[in-house]
Amino acid sequence: MGQGMFKALFCCRKHEIEIEESWEEWSEEEEEKEKEKEKERDSGRREEKKGGGRIGRILGKPYVKIEEMYKMKKELGRGQSGVTYLCEERRTKREYACKTIGRGKMVSPQEIEDVRREVMILQHLSGQPNIVEFRGAYEDTHSVHLVMELCSGGELFDRIIAKGNYSELEAASLMRQILNVLHVCHFMGVMHRDLKPENFLLASNHPDAPLKATDFGLSIFIEEGKAKHKLKVGGQGGCIKSQVGS
Repeated sequence: MGQGMFKALFCCRKHEIEIEESWEEWSEEEEEKEKEKEKERDSGRREEKKGGGRIGRILGKPYVKIEEMYKMKKELGRGQSGVTYLCEERRTKREYACKTIGRGKMVSPQEIEDVRREVMILQHLSGQPNIVEFRGAYEDTHSVHLVMELCSGGELFDRIIAKGNYSELEAASLMRQILNVLHVCHFMGVMHRDLKPENFLLASNHPDAPLKATDFGLSIFIEEGKAKHKLKVGGQGGCIKSQVGS
């Protein structure tokens, strides 16, 4: 009886010791893993602070915290590809327009390539008198942001509706500017492919404010020798252009 009790106690004690040892081994392994994860998190935070760590898959440039550079104020407009906001550069207090494109709209390789091409075209055409001035492109973990000149006069479409009708002289002035945009784009090897009153902005609210072409999301570089039937049709509804419809 006494020996049986002794054996039972001895076995239990041994079992407890084994459980305790295995728990200690498991805890040490987990602790090492947690330390490694914490090191990775710290490293990521240091890289983000430096601004040269994580590279965005859309633009191929380091992530930028757009809110540290620009203060977003209000929504100016909304389109198929993104939302345009009024923003203020924190350093200079100057106001710009920021087109924000969510990463959810850039899933396929073609969609990513379209955004990259839009940025390239905006950079290529920047500085032309009747084309919106490009400020810069930035990427964060949620979106791509295209910062451009602010045209406070709004869309040409809204101006036409508000005005009701134009004199021949006024209409000629507008058409001259629109044709200048076409000439500059084609001369520089770009086809806009979405020209319509909504995609022309007025630089200010002044009656004679100059026009600025915008929204180059459907634009392409003209490739010599490329057949017309291979070009993807652009535009919306009743705004299909003859330059892509033929």
